[in-house]
Amino acid sequence: MRSRFPMALSLFAFTVMAAAQTPERPKITGISHLAVYTSNPAATDHYYREVAGAAKLADPENPKGVRYAISTTQFIEVLPLPEGAGIDRLDHTAWNTDNAEAMRKYLAAKGWTTPASVTKGSDGSRWFEVKDPEGNRVQFVQPAPSAKTPDDPNVIGHHVIHVGFLVHSRAAEDKFYRALLGFRPYWFGGMQEGQIDWVSQQVPDGHDWLEYMLSPMPPAATTPAEQRQRQLGVMDHLSIGEASVNDAYKVLQAGDRLTDVRHDQAPKIGKDGKWQFNLYDPDGIRLELMNFRATEKPCCSPFTADDPAE
Repeated sequence: MRSRFPMALSLFAFTVMAAAQTPERPKITGISHLAVYTSNPAATDHYYREVAGAAKLADPENPKGVRYAISTTQFIEVLPLPEGAGIDRLDHTAWNTDNAEAMRKYLAAKGWTTPASVTKGSDGSRWFEVKDPEGNRVQFVQPAPSAKTPDDPNVIGHHVIHVGFLVHSRAAEDKFYRALLGFRPYWFGGMQEGQIDWVSQQVPDGHDWLEYMLSPMPPAATTPAEQRQRQLGVMDHLSIGEASVNDAYKVLQAGDRLTDVRHDQAPKIGKDGKWQFNLYDPDGIRLELMNFRATEKPCCSPFTADDPAE
C-alpha cells in the first residue's frame, strides 16, 4: 500500500511557500489627510488658516498645492480646481501607514493595481496612490521620520478622527476597505429607523474611521448643479475630534471666526449620540467638529470599538 505521507508533506510545503510569498499587510494607523479643490484660493486660505486655525505649509506632494496642518501627521491638502471638475471638490483621501513600500507590495500581491514604486517627498515622506472599487482615489502615506509639530496655536482641534465620502455600493467598497485592508466595524445609522445612511469602520491599527455616506444624490437632470455640489460637499467631509464641541463653538464665536462662513446655527447631538457642529469651506466641503465620545445612547446600532482620543 502506497503511503499518503509524501503527498501530505508536499502539500504542506507548498502551503508554507505560498504563505511566505504573500507579504503581510503593514499597519494602517489612522488618517493622514483629505485633499480638496478650491475655486477661490484666497477665501479657502482664510477659512483653513484663520477659521480652523491650521498651520499653512508648503506641499511636498504637489508644488501647486498647500497643506493646512493640524498636527504632526494630519492635514488638509488644498489643490487648484482642475478644468472639468464639475461639482466634485474631493481629490483624494489618505491613510497613514508604517511602511508605504510594504503596503504597495501587499496590495500588488493581492491583485490590486498599484504604481511601480512609491514616491518620496522633499520632507522624507513616502506615498503611493490607488483607486478603490468605485474609482475614489486613495493614498497611503508613510509620514516623514522627522516631521515637526506645526505652529498652530489657534487650531480648533488636533485630531482628524474621521473622513467620509459618497458611496454607491457598500458591498463593493467593503471588498477593499474591509476584506483587503482590514477596516473594522464601528457604528452605523440612518435618519429613519431601519434605514442605513452612514456606515463607519475604523482603521485596523487605530481608532480613526472612514464613513460611507450612502444617501443618494439628487438627479442631475432635474437638480441645479449648485444644489448638487452643496449636497456632495455635505457627504465629502472631514471631522475634527473635540473633548467638548460646545467649548470649541464658544472659541469660534469669541474669536469672531464664523463671520461669512456657512455653518450650523449651533451645536447639536447627532444620531450617534455625539455633539457635533458643522461648518463649510468656500467650495462646500464640510468640516464637522465632533465629540470624541457620545453623551447619549446612539440610534440604530451600538459602538463596536473604542472611541478615538485626543
